[in-house]
Amino acid sequence: MAEPFESLEPGGDWFRALAEATPTAIVVYRDRLLYVNPACEELTGYSAEELIELDDVFQLVHPDSRREAQERAAARAAGEPVPNRYELELVRKDGESRWVDVSVAEIDYGGEAALLVNAVDIHDRKISEIEHRRTEERLRLAQRAGRTIVWDWDLRTDELTCSAPALELGGPGIEDHLRSGQAFVELVHPDDRDKYIAEIHRVLKGKDSLKADIRIIVPSGAVRWLSQRAEPIRDDDGMAVRLVGVAQDFTERKLAEEALFREIDRTQVTLESIADGVIRTDARGAIDFLNPVAERLTGYTLADAYGQPIESIYRVFDEGTRTPSFDPVEQCIREQRQIVMPGSRLLLSATGDEYTVSDSAVPIRDRDGEIVGAVLVFKDLSQVREMEQEVQHLVRHDTLTGLINRRAFEEEVERLLEATSGTDRRHALCFFDLDEFKLINDSCGHAAGDEFIRQVTSVLVGKVRSDDIVARMGGDEFGILLPDCDLEQARTIAASLSDAVRRVRFSWEDRVYAVGVSVGLVPISADSDSAEVVLKAADAACHVAKETGRNRIHEYQEGDTAIAERSGEMQWISRIHKALADQRFCLYQQSLSPLSPEASKDPLMEILVRMLDEDGNLVPPNDFIPSAERYHLVSAIDRWVIRRALFVLSQLAPNVRFILNVSGQSVSEESFQHFVMDQFRATAVAPERVFFEITETAAIADLQRAMRFISIFKGLGCKFVLDDFGKGVSSYTYLKNLPVDLLKIEGEFVRRMLDDPVEAAIVDSINQVGQVVGLETIAECVENEAVFEAVRAAGIDYAQGFWLARPAPLEPER
Repeated sequence: MAEPFESLEPGGDWFRALAEATPTAIVVYRDRLLYVNPACEELTGYSAEELIELDDVFQLVHPDSRREAQERAAARAAGEPVPNRYELELVRKDGESRWVDVSVAEIDYGGEAALLVNAVDIHDRKISEIEHRRTEERLRLAQRAGRTIVWDWDLRTDELTCSAPALELGGPGIEDHLRSGQAFVELVHPDDRDKYIAEIHRVLKGKDSLKADIRIIVPSGAVRWLSQRAEPIRDDDGMAVRLVGVAQDFTERKLAEEALFREIDRTQVTLESIADGVIRTDARGAIDFLNPVAERLTGYTLADAYGQPIESIYRVFDEGTRTPSFDPVEQCIREQRQIVMPGSRLLLSATGDEYTVSDSAVPIRDRDGEIVGAVLVFKDLSQVREMEQEVQHLVRHDTLTGLINRRAFEEEVERLLEATSGTDRRHALCFFDLDEFKLINDSCGHAAGDEFIRQVTSVLVGKVRSDDIVARMGGDEFGILLPDCDLEQARTIAASLSDAVRRVRFSWEDRVYAVGVSVGLVPISADSDSAEVVLKAADAACHVAKETGRNRIHEYQEGDTAIAERSGEMQWISRIHKALADQRFCLYQQSLSPLSPEASKDPLMEILVRMLDEDGNLVPPNDFIPSAERYHLVSAIDRWVIRRALFVLSQLAPNVRFILNVSGQSVSEESFQHFVMDQFRATAVAPERVFFEITETAAIADLQRAMRFISIFKGLGCKFVLDDFGKGVSSYTYLKNLPVDLLKIEGEFVRRMLDDPVEAAIVDSINQVGQVVGLETIAECVENEAVFEAVRAAGIDYAQGFWLARPAPLEPER
C-alpha cells in the first residue's frame, strides 16, 4: 500500500488548481463523496452540491456494473487485495450511460484515510471495442453456423492460421495439424492428396483461384469433407507469398447426398427385381419409367415407351368381351386418388402374348401436395391361373383312381337336383361300400389295397352308362349318380354293378381275394330334399345294407324305419334342446403353433364345443353337430359358444387370441350379426383378438350374406379363417371374392402329404396361392413329427394337430 499523501484540504491552492484544471474526473470518497472536481460534474451531469449530498454513491453506477463496484468496495473495506484500476459504466443525471476507466488510491484526507478516485471518460473507445467484439462474435457464429473456416497460409514460413471453427470441426488433437500448411496437407485423405497438391501448384504458377473439394482425416479417425476456395497473395515480383481462403465443412450434406444416391440405387434395384410390373408417368400420363417386368409383359423397352401415353403401351382388355378397358392412370390423376381395378384383365403385349393381370394406380405428389405423376403396378396372374386350374383338377379328383371325389360328387348331385326342380324327371343315387376290404389292406398292405381299388374302379366305370357319374367317396366307398333313370332301371343297374364287383378275383402274392359290396339306393325326383339330405340318405341306406348282412342292396324309402332307427336323429334333436336348456355344453381349446417368422407369436387357440350327456360324459361334436345342422339348431349352439367364449376371453391376457367356428346357418341370420355385436359390447373384448372360422361351403352357400357378415366384423378388426380350403373345386374362384385373412388347408391333404406326392403338391400349391393373395395358412391334422417338419419346410404359417396339442378344457370343470 502506498504511503498516504499529506493532508489534503479542498481549499489548498495547489490541490484545487490541479483538480480543477484536469479533464479527469476526481472525487474523494469516505463513506460518501467528500470532494468532486468540475470534470466530475461535467462527466455525471450533477452539480458538486448534488453529488456530495448523495446518500448512495453507487446509484451513479450502471446496474450492469453496480454489483461489481459494490463488491470491490466491500473487499477493499475488509482489507482484501483489490485491483486499483478497472472499467465500469456510469449513469449520468440525464440517463445517458458513459464508460469510464477508474483508478483508486488511498490518501490522507483531513487527517483520516479516504479514497482518491480518478475517472477517465473512455466511452467512445469502449463502444468501439464492444462493437468490434460483437462483429467478431457475429463472424465467428456465422462461420460456425456455416461450418466455414477462414485460413491464411504464409508460403514463405509455412505458417498456417485458421479461425476458431477449425478447432471445433476438427475435434481434439487437431491443433498441431493447423499450425503449418505441410501438416494440414498430411490430413488430406490419401486418395485426394496428390490431386490437391497439384491444384495448389497450378494456382501458385498461374492466376486462377484455388477450388478443391477434399476429404481430411481428423485425429479421431473421422472423415470430413471440405470445400476450399482461396486466392494467392503475390509480392511485387508476382511471386505468390500467401494463400488466403475459406474452407466449408459439407460433410453432413455429402453424407446425405450419398445416402440419397444409395436410396435411389436401392429403389432402382428394388424396382428392377420386384415381381410386379411398374410403370411411372408424369402428370399428363406420359411414361418416364418401366421396370424390367413391365418391359417383359408389355413387350416394350423403356427407350421405346419413354414419353409415350400409357394407353399405347399398357393395352388391357376385358377378359370376357375382349373389348378395350379404361386406363386406371388417367382416372387416378383425374380423381387424385388411388384406383384399384376389381378382378383381373387381359394385357396384350407388343409381341402378341396375352397375360392375365390385376392392376392399380396411385398418384405421385410433390411436397406441396400437387399431382406430378402416377405409378401403375400390375401383377401377372397367368401362373396363378394355371396353378388354379391344376389344383382345381387335383382337389376335384381322387388321386388314386382319377374319379371325381366326394366334394365334386356332391356338387354334381346339387346340379342335378336344380335341373330337376319343376320337372317329372327321375334319377337315382347309389352308395357302394366294399365289404371286408380291410382284410386286403391288413394282409397285403396298402399297395395291394390301392391296386384292388383301381381294379374295382375299372369294373364300375366299364359297366355304367356314358352319362352316369362315378366317384370315389372315401377309402372303400364309391358313389354313382344315375341321371334320368327310374327306380326299376336303377335297381337293375345296382344289381349288375354289385354282381360285377363280387365276381372280381384279386390276386396278390399267390393269394386270391374276393370282396362283397353293400349298396344303398336312393331315388331322386323334384320332390327330393337338398343334395345333403339325399347323400345322407344314401349313406344311411348303405350302412343298413352292411349291418343287415352285407352283399345287399338297401333301397331308401320315405319313412324308412331301418334308417330312422340307425340315425336316431330325432333323439338327438331332443337331447340338444335339453342340453341347451340345462347348460350342458362346455368349451375346449386347441393351440396353434406359429411356424413362419412373420406369424404372430401371441397365443392363438381354436375354441371347440363339447356336449355333456345326462351323466356328465363328454359327447364329441361329430355325434350331435350333423343333426343340429340338419334341423337348424346349430345357430343356437353358435350363440352359446360366442357368448361363453367372449366372456372367458375378456378374463385372459390381452394378447390371447381365439378362433371361433361359425356355421353357415348363423352367418346367414341377420339377427346373429346383432347378437355378436351385443356380445362384443357386453364383454369389451377387442375385436382384433377374435378370428371367425367359416367353412368354404358355408361361405359360398349364401355368398352375399357371408360377404356382409365378413365385411361388418372385419371393419371392427376381427379376422377370418376359411376352413377346409381345397376340398371344393370352387375354392380358388371364391377366394378372390372372400376377404379372409387365413386359409386352413384341408386336413386330409396334410395327413397324407408324406405318403402321396400329389397330396404334398396340393398342400404346397394351396400355400403358394395363399402367399400370392397375401393370406396366412394353417395346416391342420399335424399328427406326427415328420408331418410337422414337412409343413414347416413348405413355408406354412401355423400348424395345428394332436402331435402339437390335444384339445383341452378351456375352463376348469364346473
